[in-house]
Amino acid sequence: MTWDYLIVGAGFSGAVLAERLASQRGSTCLVIDRRDHIGGNAYDKRDAAGVIIHPYGPHYFRTNSDRVIEYLSQFTAWHPVEYKVLSWTHGQHWQFPINLNTFEQLLGRASTSEEMERTLAEWRVPIASPRNSEEVIVSQVGWRLYEMFFKNYTRKQWRRDPSDLDPSVCGRIPVRTNRDDRFCEEKFQALPRDGYAAMFAKILTHPKIEVRLRADFREVRQQVRYKRLIYTGPVDEYFDRCEGALPWRSLRFETETLNVEYSQPAMQVNFPNDHDYTRVVEMKHATGQKLPVTTIVREFPQDYAPGLEPYYPIPAPDARALYAKYAARAAAERDVTFVGRLATYRYYNMDQCVAAALAEFEKLAPLSA
Repeated sequence: MTWDYLIVGAGFSGAVLAERLASQRGSTCLVIDRRDHIGGNAYDKRDAAGVIIHPYGPHYFRTNSDRVIEYLSQFTAWHPVEYKVLSWTHGQHWQFPINLNTFEQLLGRASTSEEMERTLAEWRVPIASPRNSEEVIVSQVGWRLYEMFFKNYTRKQWRRDPSDLDPSVCGRIPVRTNRDDRFCEEKFQALPRDGYAAMFAKILTHPKIEVRLRADFREVRQQVRYKRLIYTGPVDEYFDRCEGALPWRSLRFETETLNVEYSQPAMQVNFPNDHDYTRVVEMKHATGQKLPVTTIVREFPQDYAPGLEPYYPIPAPDARALYAKYAARAAAERDVTFVGRLATYRYYNMDQCVAAALAEFEKLAPLSA
């Protein structure tokens, strides 16, 4: 048999493209993944205690795209949720992202949006065009709040100083002068009602789609015939790192089940200045599960090395320059489509992955007979 498409990776990018190609064009798709499950990093499961966890870090689905909502709603109902985050520093929990409640905690008394705006105007460092993540935050809130919440968290997460990273790294965290304490601002915030794994199973359930797990791309490529390749893995790995290894950040997760209903006061607690981990996640706050036990997951950033998972591209000038060499090689590959976070070396949220895959489907020319 000759497959129309060999799709490498069963995360959002690969799954959405497989579904669109199979259902809309009648194309045969072989989807492979080297892990033992579908869903990529968004995969969720019940642990031994029955608690739903996100083994690869929390995946908080949110979007402003009606198109993405409409598409995914074919495969799941939704559990609405507002994602709440706290930050632990100076011996207490703080509201985060920074908002009027945070400001009142800092003052130790009640305040107003007007007072907060006046105070921030005094604290801000005047920088018209911030060039890095340090400048983007101090230009919004000044040095004190930057050092409390951003400086060391960023160093732990990226092993680089914020002054060495693009403004987008810290700039994507909102600063509010009202009492909106939601972590995300998008109009649609929800989790798949039955979980991500169940949603992916429905996306990939089509008679023209076959999924093979624990499959190595280089081996499968030699064993099967196909007309076109869709690749969602690390782009430098595809080219045998011929230009040098792209810098990635990896993660280690430490899971602990506790005999209490809840372990912490919010779904996520950040630790910018304490401990080696950056955050502790307790998904029960978001999923709404009713259990007498809970499971927390501590997240430890670590350097990437072959054999580990490449979670985050490094948003810095040197990394972009190296990726540009791989992008040129990718553009010259015939009958190969590179799509997704790893293949395009971009930090995508889940809805952005879906939107990019839908757009890529529309750009793919029909295969010749």
